Amino acid sequence: MENDNNVNGNLNDNSVLDALVLTREQWRSGIVKAVIFTLIAVIIFFVPVTVRGSTDVTFGIIYKNIKAGLGLAGLWMGGIIIMGNGLASVYGKYFCKNKDSAVYRYYQEDSVLHPLFYLLGSIFALILMLHYTFPSFEGPAAIVSPDIGETVYSIATDVAWIIPVSAVFMPFLLNYGIVDFIGSLMEPLMRPVFKIPGRSAVNAIASFVSSASVGVLITSKLYQKGIYTKKEAALIATGFSAVSVGFAYKVIETADLSEYFLPIYFIALLVTLIVSFFMARIPPLSRKASVFADGRQQTKEEILAERVPARAVLKTGASRAVKKAATAPNLLKEIRSSLLDSCYVLPKVISLLTAVGIIAMLIATYTPVFNWIGKLFEPLLVLLQVPNAAEIAPSLPVGIAEMFLPVLMIADKVGTLAVGARYMVVTVSMVQIIFFSETIVVMMSTKIPVSLKELIVCFFERTIVAIPISALFMHLLF
Repeated sequence: MENDNNVNGNLNDNSVLDALVLTREQWRSGIVKAVIFTLIAVIIFFVPVTVRGSTDVTFGIIYKNIKAGLGLAGLWMGGIIIMGNGLASVYGKYFCKNKDSAVYRYYQEDSVLHPLFYLLGSIFALILMLHYTFPSFEGPAAIVSPDIGETVYSIATDVAWIIPVSAVFMPFLLNYGIVDFIGSLMEPLMRPVFKIPGRSAVNAIASFVSSASVGVLITSKLYQKGIYTKKEAALIATGFSAVSVGFAYKVIETADLSEYFLPIYFIALLVTLIVSFFMARIPPLSRKASVFADGRQQTKEEILAERVPARAVLKTGASRAVKKAATAPNLLKEIRSSLLDSCYVLPKVISLLTAVGIIAMLIATYTPVFNWIGKLFEPLLVLLQVPNAAEIAPSLPVGIAEMFLPVLMIADKVGTLAVGARYMVVTVSMVQIIFFSETIVVMMSTKIPVSLKELIVCFFERTIVAIPISALFMHLLF
C-alpha cells in the first residue's frame, strides 16, 4: 500500500497511526518492507565494516571512497560549487528584482551579510584549489596551512559528499518503521529526562556511528516533516549530534590516551546525556516554542499518544513500524525528493563551512581571543583540582571553532601534561558538540530553528556544565 503525502503526513501522529487498521495483505507487505528496508538502513548507517584494514560504517566507506576516487577533480567540484554559490548569491540578494526567479527565492531568507561570507568562502576555496593543483603556487601561508585551510576544506569536502550520499539512504531510515519502533522503546526515558521524543534516539545513534552532520540532517528532515517541534529539534540538534566513534578515537589518540579509549568514550557519552538533561531546562532552549514547522501547536494529547505502557512497548513499537512501512510513499520518489533537498542545502553549507571554519581557525591560531576567554575557566578548573589548569584552560573555548582544535592545542605538550588534564580536554571537547567548522554551519544552513546567538550561548553553557561533571569522572578514573 502506498499513500499520498497528505495521508502519510497524518500518520506522523501516533494516535492516528495506532488507530489505523490494515488488511492481512497490507500487514504482510508492511512486515516485508519494514524488515528489508530497515535492514538496509541499519547496514548502511550503523554496522561497522572492515575494508582493507580500516573499519567504518558502510555509509562512511561509500562517501570516503567517492571522495578518494575523484581525488583532485572532487576537490575542484566542491570549489566550483562554492565559487558558483558566491557569485550567484551576490546577484540573487543584491541585484535580482524578479521575485519569482529561482535565484531570488534561493537567497531570499539569507541576511545581507550571507553573500559576503559566501564570497569569502569562494576566495578561500580558489586559493586552496590553486594550492592543491599547482605545487609552485604560493598562497597565504595562514590559509593553505595544513592546520587551517587544509583541515577545514577537508571537512567541507567530506560534508559535500555526506549530504547527497545520506540523502539517498535517508528514506530507508525514516520511512519504514525503525524510527517509530525505537521511538516507542525509548519514549519512557527520553521524554521525561530530556523533554524530547523517543525516536530522537535514532539521531543520537546515527551521529555516534556515522557523523554529526548526519544527525543534524535527520533532525532537520523530521522537523520539516512535522514530527519534531521547534523545541524538540533544537534540543536534539544541539544535544545529540555527537562526534562519531572514529573521530572520537582520533581525538583520544592525539592526546596519547588510546589505552583509555573505551572508558573515556563511554564517559563522554554519559556526560553528553547529563549535560543535555540540564540544557533542556535552562534558556535559551527551554524557552523554545512547542510548535511544529507549519505553526501548529503541540498538544498534550499528542505527547500522551507517544507514551506506551512498559509491558506493551515491543508490541506497540512493532505495530507502528509495520503500519508506517505499509503506508510508506513510493521509495524512488522519496529518494528523488531527498536528493533534491540535499542539493538545495549543499552549496550554502559547504560555502559557509569553508568561510566560517577558516575565519574561526585563524582567530584561534593567530589571536589571543581564546586565551582571554580561557582565563575565565581557569578558576573553575583549579577549584575542581584539575591538574595543569592554567595550561589547558585556553584549549576549552577554542572548541567552538573546530572540535579537533582543543586537542591540537595540547598535542605538543602530551609528554608534560598530566593524564587527567589531557582527559579533561578530550572529554569536554567531545561533549561541546557545537562548533563552527561543521555542526553550527549545518544547523544554520538547514531548517533547524536556532539562531547563531543561541548556538554560541549553548556552546558556553554546555562547556560550563560539562567541566564539573567531567572532573568528577576524572577523579574516579585517574
